[in-house]
Amino acid sequence: KQESLSWKQGCYIHGGLSGPGGQYVFRGPQAADFLASICVNGFEKFRVGTAKHAIMCTDDGLIASHGVLQRMAPDAFRLFAAGPWAAYMHSRTEFDVEMVAENNYLFQVAGPTSLATLEAATSDDLKDIAFLRFRDSSIAGRKVQIMRVGMAGTLAYEIHGPMEEGPEVYDAVFRAGGSFGIERLGWLTYPVNHVEGGFPQSNWTFFGAAQEEPGFIDFVNASKVVRWAPPSYSGSVDPANRRARYRTVTEVGWEKSVKLDHDFRGRAAVEAELAAPRRTIVTLEWNTDDVLDIYASLFREGEEFKYIELPSSPHFRLALAHADQVVKDGREVGIASGTAYSYHYRKMLSHCTIDRDLAQIGTEVIVRWGDFGQRTKEVRATVQRFPYLKDGRNQLVDTAQIAEPYQLRT
Repeated sequence: KQESLSWKQGCYIHGGLSGPGGQYVFRGPQAADFLASICVNGFEKFRVGTAKHAIMCTDDGLIASHGVLQRMAPDAFRLFAAGPWAAYMHSRTEFDVEMVAENNYLFQVAGPTSLATLEAATSDDLKDIAFLRFRDSSIAGRKVQIMRVGMAGTLAYEIHGPMEEGPEVYDAVFRAGGSFGIERLGWLTYPVNHVEGGFPQSNWTFFGAAQEEPGFIDFVNASKVVRWAPPSYSGSVDPANRRARYRTVTEVGWEKSVKLDHDFRGRAAVEAELAAPRRTIVTLEWNTDDVLDIYASLFREGEEFKYIELPSSPHFRLALAHADQVVKDGREVGIASGTAYSYHYRKMLSHCTIDRDLAQIGTEVIVRWGDFGQRTKEVRATVQRFPYLKDGRNQLVDTAQIAEPYQLRT
């Protein structure tokens, strides 16, 4: 409960995205050309000192990977939390670009008191760091990079630095946040902020389609940095239907990031879907009585319904390709995934990729909760706002207007 309230009332620190496997620096005279060739994003106005949400697709226009990309210099970029797809693409490129895999910590600090916490930890005025901007500071005598970005839906930052300095920096931030309601965020609560904040997450809301690329899995295993983990095809959708676990940019609402001013991997498929999109993303609010009936089945004779883990189900680190059928009048109209209990709203929520003509708030549908071939529960659900959390949007917060000292809400 305290963790899930932290990004509305205080702040949290999370370090789960630290480490190798998705952190790379690309440097060289054709670094920008290489990245433009694999990203749907535009690079013409990508200035040094800024960052963006980089999205990479397969030839079929399915999202292979995504992460945060920084432009450190005209010919140097750093990519965070994006998995090995960009490294695989680099292994096949003819562009003049060097790639270096990094082993850095990545700490997310998010919530209305995140700025106060970091200013206490750094003894630095950080209000000049605008959304999707970054600069250096210091914590516990260690040089750190602080970037204003996050997926919680509220004011949020990331801290980056060498992995060996991570524990010392983490502890210093946690101590500094003691006066500002800081919580340590774990994996079970981590997806809740993505569902509330309207940020679909690879390996939970959908699975990256990189595995469909011939040679990709062998490349990953040969890298010896990470090992390929076969996805767990949970949910009421037939596991043989892999497409139900993948997404396009329009199916997760990321079409505004696409710039058709350059050639990139999957452009033809992406452009075709932009011209005639079929589905978009919404928040589903589950019927409380139907959710309670799932738990009540544990106290009845016979086969119970599949258990809903709290606060997020399936477990973020175990089920990577979950998909539940969403139907209306007996017809499949969408795919739900990433189910989260919001203690703040006292609701069970999920993201849903749904037919666009049913995306209006108030539309009633049925979610078939359970695993394919086993007992399922037909849960009534209603289309609601996306993102669900509206207050304190990161990009809209004017940090210059935050009062000092920050008054912690109770």
